Amino acid sequence: MNCQSLSHTQLFLGMSPQDIEEVLPCLGAHERSFAKDEAILRAGDVTREIGLIEKGSANVVVNLCWGETRIFGHIPRGDIFAQNYAALSDQQMTCNIVAAEPARVLFVSLERLLTTCTRACGHHHQLIYNLVRISAEKSLGLSRRMMHIAPKTIRGRVLSYLSELAARQGGPRVRTPFSRQQLAEYLGVNRSALSKELGKMRQEGLLTYHLSEFVLSDDALRQA
Repeated sequence: MNCQSLSHTQLFLGMSPQDIEEVLPCLGAHERSFAKDEAILRAGDVTREIGLIEKGSANVVVNLCWGETRIFGHIPRGDIFAQNYAALSDQQMTCNIVAAEPARVLFVSLERLLTTCTRACGHHHQLIYNLVRISAEKSLGLSRRMMHIAPKTIRGRVLSYLSELAARQGGPRVRTPFSRQQLAEYLGVNRSALSKELGKMRQEGLLTYHLSEFVLSDDALRQA
């Protein structure tokens, strides 16, 4: 386990590589690698562990009752997942966590994280503080997605999402973590309709794009 790399993640924020090396055995930490499109956790699974993406990234994918799937979120390198399910150890997963690219995941026991170990390890307090902060940020992320899918038009959803990325990434040039199909699923729209609308927006000078990179015009930002 690369403790130097882990020290730059939000879960281990404020801890030195030596601190992390000391606390990992207390957490029952173990690693697993996953191929692209491989399920890390599946709907129906019960977990008592938090996952942390050490390498690669993953998507939160929901299977709808009529057979389609929707991407509800993206989990980048350094981020965690399944903390809510681990806190409710009898609660089955209602979504799939799927590797968006080859990924390596560190799993840690939530119960051990929240419980001071027999060695009276002082690092648990920092971990608990970090976990609460991450959970609050994820709750805000869900609220943002609800905001993005609130507009009735595809254009409104695209502008809502891309303008929010522009605010977070610090300028009109933004990069999404999604392919075109994944972006359509995240916004809750048809892929062909999304591509058609993006073409219209480019013709009207609202944006330019190549693959997952977009550049928004001033007019687009004003309309968002």
